[in-house]
Amino acid sequence: MDIKTNNFLSIEQIRDQYLTEQGTQQKQYTSNISFKDIFEVKSKETAGQEVRFSKHAMNRLKDRNISLSDNQLERLNDAALKAERKGIKETLVLVDSLAFIVNVPNNTVVTAMDSTEAAENVFTNIDGAVIN
Repeated sequence: MDIKTNNFLSIEQIRDQYLTEQGTQQKQYTSNISFKDIFEVKSKETAGQEVRFSKHAMNRLKDRNISLSDNQLERLNDAALKAERKGIKETLVLVDSLAFIVNVPNNTVVTAMDSTEAAENVFTNIDGAVIN
């Protein structure tokens, strides 16, 4: 059998070429900054920011005719900051007659209710509470 050589690369040649290119590109993006350093910078950026309201929480506020005063919003932010300092991940925050569930790492209010909605007084999936 007469085998003719062609100009096609073998799978091994392509693999080696691809891995060499990937290794070169990988080195371009590598730096001496650790994950911890990046995490601390991002944490400081979010610290002191006001809590955000999820779409669900915004709908609950609207449906339940709940409006927050500037003072209540400030107290909610303060409570979220206190929860973060204590290492709480999901917290119940009570501000006057309002109850909020806040995802602390994301600094996001996930739901809100007033005292009439919280009649059962049972809150699940939280690992802390802040009464402010």
